[in-house]
Amino acid sequence: MGTTFSVTVVEPPDSLDEDTLEADIVAALTRIDKLASTWREDSELSVFNADQTIDWIVVSPELCDALASSFAISAQTDGAFDVTVGPVVNLWGFGPDGQATEPPSADAIAAAMRSVGYEKIEADCAEGLVRKDDVDMYVDLSGWAKGHAVDEVAAVLEENGITSYLVEIGGEIRVRGLNAKGENWAVGIEAPSTTSRGVQAVVRVTNTAVATSGDYRNYFESEGVRYSHTIDPRTGSPVTHALASVTVAHESAAYADAIATALLVLGPEQGPSLAHELGLAAGFLVRTDASVEMLATPEFEKLDIE
Repeated sequence: MGTTFSVTVVEPPDSLDEDTLEADIVAALTRIDKLASTWREDSELSVFNADQTIDWIVVSPELCDALASSFAISAQTDGAFDVTVGPVVNLWGFGPDGQATEPPSADAIAAAMRSVGYEKIEADCAEGLVRKDDVDMYVDLSGWAKGHAVDEVAAVLEENGITSYLVEIGGEIRVRGLNAKGENWAVGIEAPSTTSRGVQAVVRVTNTAVATSGDYRNYFESEGVRYSHTIDPRTGSPVTHALASVTVAHESAAYADAIATALLVLGPEQGPSLAHELGLAAGFLVRTDASVEMLATPEFEKLDIE
């Protein structure tokens, strides 16, 4: 999926064969890579994207479930999370086609938006069938797949009797038990700076997943205007609000990954409002004139935050 991963295990069972465990982890990641990576032309998702028909096609139960789960989050967030936004992301230079140096025209955005919309893809998972209304539609599951991979690797660890671990894939994290010091795991929330790397806050957690979505790493500037890679699927343009990042703690890394993206798109008012409505543990870093302010839901405030 074009990213890195790390797995930390504390006090594994004496009977554990580390070589076998490593092979099982790699096998799980390879399976998901072949399922949902847009970095490889032979993945099941890439084959679906390349299909030039609007007919029903047979897909694996795992891909159908991934699409259905993504569409459910899209409906829950009024389209702020949409795995079909790829054509617009590519148009703005944040996809595999290379970085842009200036914003696209309004006409180009309108043309790309005709192939965007999660409601234009139908999934019948009882029959294992999927179809798209437009042959040019492009599905990108990167806002879900990394979190799903974290969940799958965690399952491998637990199947091997491991009760204390940290799994990290592309910045998405899941922890269980305690770290090597016998304490809850410390997960850093990065400061939203475009010029340096630092930690804004630390949350100490156990038995949960943590995902962060931010707008400060991937962007370009044109004529003094900064354009973020965070594209609002409903408008086809980068977000312009003051919300810099969202961190979500949830039992599912896949859900935390996707909903953090949606909350970032929704912004500093609608994002916290929806998080409150859904009862999510979510922290929001909002830029002010003088500094960065953290807003948090009651569920997030219950966490051990430093």
